[in-house]
Amino acid sequence: MGFISRNVFPACESMCICCPALRSRSRQPVKRYKKLLGEIFPKSPVSDGAPNERKIVKLCEYAAKNPIRIPKIAKFLEERCYKDLRSEQMKFINIVTEAYNKMLCHCKDQMAYFATSLLNVVTELLENSKLDTPTILGCQTLTRFIYSQVDGTYTHSIEKFALKVCALAREEGDEHQKLCLRASGLQCLSAMVWFMGEFSHIFAAVDEIVHATLDNYEANMIVQTNEDREEQNCNWVNEVIRCEGRGTAVCNSPSYMIVRPRTARKDPTLLTKEETEMPKVWAQICLQRMVDLAKESTTLRQILDPMFSYFNSRRQWTPPNGLAMIVLSDAVYLMETSGSQQLVLSTVVRHLDNKHVANDPELKAYIIQVAGCLAKLIRTSSYLRDISFVNDLCRHLRKSFQATARSIGDEELNLNVMLQNSIEDCLREIAKGIVNTQHLFDMMAVSVEGLPSSGIVSRAAVGSLLILAHAMSSALSPSMRSQQVFPDGLLDALLKAMLHPNVETRVGAHEIFSVILLQSSGQSQAGLASVRASGYLNELRNWRSDTTSAFTSITARLDKLRKEKDGAKIEKNGYNNNTHEDLKNYKSSPNFHKLNSIIDRTAGFINLADMLPSMMKFTEDQIGQLLSAFWIQSTLPDILPSNIEAIAHSISLMLLSLRLKNPDDGLVVRAFQLLFSLRNLSLELNNGSLPTVCKRLILALSTSTLMFAAKIYQIPHICEMLKTQVPGDVDPYLFIGDDLQLHVRTQANMKDFGSSGDSQMATSMLFEIRSKVELSNTIITDIVAKNLHKISKLEEADVKMQLLESFTPDDAFMFGSRPNVEPQPNQSVSKESLSFDEDIPAGSMAEDEVTSELSVRFPPRGSPSPSIPQVISIGQLMESALEVAGQVVVSSVSTSPLPYDTMTNRCETFGTGTRQKLSRWLATENRQMNGLYRNSPEESYALEKVVEDGNIYGRESGVLQDSWSMMRLPPASPFDNFLKAAGAGR
Repeated sequence: MGFISRNVFPACESMCICCPALRSRSRQPVKRYKKLLGEIFPKSPVSDGAPNERKIVKLCEYAAKNPIRIPKIAKFLEERCYKDLRSEQMKFINIVTEAYNKMLCHCKDQMAYFATSLLNVVTELLENSKLDTPTILGCQTLTRFIYSQVDGTYTHSIEKFALKVCALAREEGDEHQKLCLRASGLQCLSAMVWFMGEFSHIFAAVDEIVHATLDNYEANMIVQTNEDREEQNCNWVNEVIRCEGRGTAVCNSPSYMIVRPRTARKDPTLLTKEETEMPKVWAQICLQRMVDLAKESTTLRQILDPMFSYFNSRRQWTPPNGLAMIVLSDAVYLMETSGSQQLVLSTVVRHLDNKHVANDPELKAYIIQVAGCLAKLIRTSSYLRDISFVNDLCRHLRKSFQATARSIGDEELNLNVMLQNSIEDCLREIAKGIVNTQHLFDMMAVSVEGLPSSGIVSRAAVGSLLILAHAMSSALSPSMRSQQVFPDGLLDALLKAMLHPNVETRVGAHEIFSVILLQSSGQSQAGLASVRASGYLNELRNWRSDTTSAFTSITARLDKLRKEKDGAKIEKNGYNNNTHEDLKNYKSSPNFHKLNSIIDRTAGFINLADMLPSMMKFTEDQIGQLLSAFWIQSTLPDILPSNIEAIAHSISLMLLSLRLKNPDDGLVVRAFQLLFSLRNLSLELNNGSLPTVCKRLILALSTSTLMFAAKIYQIPHICEMLKTQVPGDVDPYLFIGDDLQLHVRTQANMKDFGSSGDSQMATSMLFEIRSKVELSNTIITDIVAKNLHKISKLEEADVKMQLLESFTPDDAFMFGSRPNVEPQPNQSVSKESLSFDEDIPAGSMAEDEVTSELSVRFPPRGSPSPSIPQVISIGQLMESALEVAGQVVVSSVSTSPLPYDTMTNRCETFGTGTRQKLSRWLATENRQMNGLYRNSPEESYALEKVVEDGNIYGRESGVLQDSWSMMRLPPASPFDNFLKAAGAGR
């Protein structure tokens, strides 16, 4: 009856007076929870001791067996908490929270009966701002409630506490009670981060959670040892050298490039009592939970973005002891996969485009320094696979170069120098962690192909790529380099860049080519110094500091020792009659690798493979492309001494590769044919396609490269004969050093180059040298042919015949990579053409420099006599094509079967004549255009007048006029009628 009255008919208690269920013994179970609740609270509030855990557990076990009583128990505890909170009875409040905690453990399946009451109690405790103890109890209770969740039912109820707990975790004060309050708040935040990862729900206040964690994140600072201090001093010297552009680096890493030691992962269940009261411990646990949460790129960005904004606003990027470096290093260590680590690195680099960072070079420098440290940390355990952010670094480096090229203040200049040094160090660390460099080479090829025509932008872009090339070259091991073939795509892009309208950009392309091909000792950290010392950026400021420093005496001593070692080696014909300043600059210049050690050691018979183990290989097709490209570059009408210096060095490297890799013997002969053809072209005074000053440069180029080739191929007497023919001071802007390389004279006044007086002097000198060369040219050719016959399988007569023939570029290079015709200098450059970057400053749009003149970049193929017409008419070209097509059709319908090889040879033979005619036509067209490129104002006026009369080169000469008329379309052509209607048919 008692069971029925309690469960089936609860109303009988008030209706049936005589019911046996109303007896005292039968009513005992109904009032038992009140008795248990009364027992957990002591009778005296002043009594000491902890809550009676045994009685609390007994209450919870009763509640678990009688879930229908749980709402009444929870309501009683909630009301008692409010009462004790008003009377500030901390012991009773502690008992209430402990009862809730035990209920979370024993009544987890019945949580719905008391969850609302518990959350109300937590809200009341957290809102109490008078005392810290109730607030601490509220954080601890909320933490246990979060950990007891098995689904996302109470997600929004938990989320509404996030901002309040974050505020508690950022309470100020160093008292023990405040530290415990912040520790409890961080403990609750760590539980919230766990909840977000466990149930895949990111709170809206995740930014505040991250900021609160970083406010309490304290780590042991990196303690520098004596070795670290010595390295820092050495790196300070290195930075000064790099900023002044006076040499190469001495140390391997800058002072901030210190890898933070790995931190151990902390287990919250194994913390001591002291550690549970330390906010920094719980901040580290929060970071661990955030790393566990960020398992994909989206959640990682949600964690890293508020971190980066925190570091920006509080200037915490400064390494090595900045908070950004410490936090990000610990986060990278805590990540399980290398992909997530590299995602952190790429995110840091892309943060440079943030609107709060983009215009602050100092902040960008610090961020890049942190990125460099992270790259060094990551590559110690794994390889870098995602290198897409390297392009972003090069872009920021290019922008910095553009900024320094403009007129800016000293403070901004120093900040940009700091930024450039940081990017260079970061690129070097990234390059060391890359195994497959092909992706970087492909990226460089795309960037080189996209060079704009604007001088400042293109020079800045080449400078950034040159620094990347130095970083890649220093990271490649000799064994990897010797087994690697020069990348085809990058080579094609560089050959096109060597024909860029801007002459300094061409020099930069040659420098990239040489750095990637051969890494010289002492050049591993000369990337930024070489760019600053070069003319790529055309900076208006002097990078070399004039202030007195510790390096002044060191430089003087080194110069004195070098002078004593070299001695006074003064030879005849002025080959060593160079100023001390010229010698010092070319020997210490970072522009090109010096080959004097190779030249000295090749005096006797040695194996070049032992000397150049780290040189890349070229394929035979690449050698052919290089030979054709060097011929075209050398015959450009706007060439300058700096271009000739770069071309000479690239030719020397190509000759070394030929000598080292033992390629086809025909390529060696063709290389010598190129040098002899350049020599002959420079002495053709009747050929007006090139100015005389350019021919003088070509003569110096051919002389130095012939001497170098004869030295490495051990051909005797060539150097001595060339020195007697061509004096060392043949060109006032160049000189041949003791390494047989061409070098620009630093004391020469480039303003006089190409003037009327300079042209007259060049003409007289070339005329004088021509008489000497004609006497001994046959002897030199015989000596070279005889020695090439010994080292090759070719007949001496065939070698000599090929050397005497004029060099002709390959058709594949001529038609496969034909440069476009650039606009004239007076034409405005549209903004659409400068699509290399979106934010090009307006000041860089106008190019007034003489060295940046635009030119027609399709050069002549040969030097035929101008008196012989080489141009074919359109009708003749069509008749030739129809003739070849008819022959192919006749062959294709033949009844007699032919082998495939025979048919292929016939088709190639049919098309040979047409291709040769087309090549001569294109070459003659380009030569005529180049002949009109450099003219004085008087000559230009005369030419305009002659053209108006219907003649190109003069009324007396009718050959070119006839050639020009042959290129017209037939009169009946609709296109010709259109030209007449437009007024262009004169």
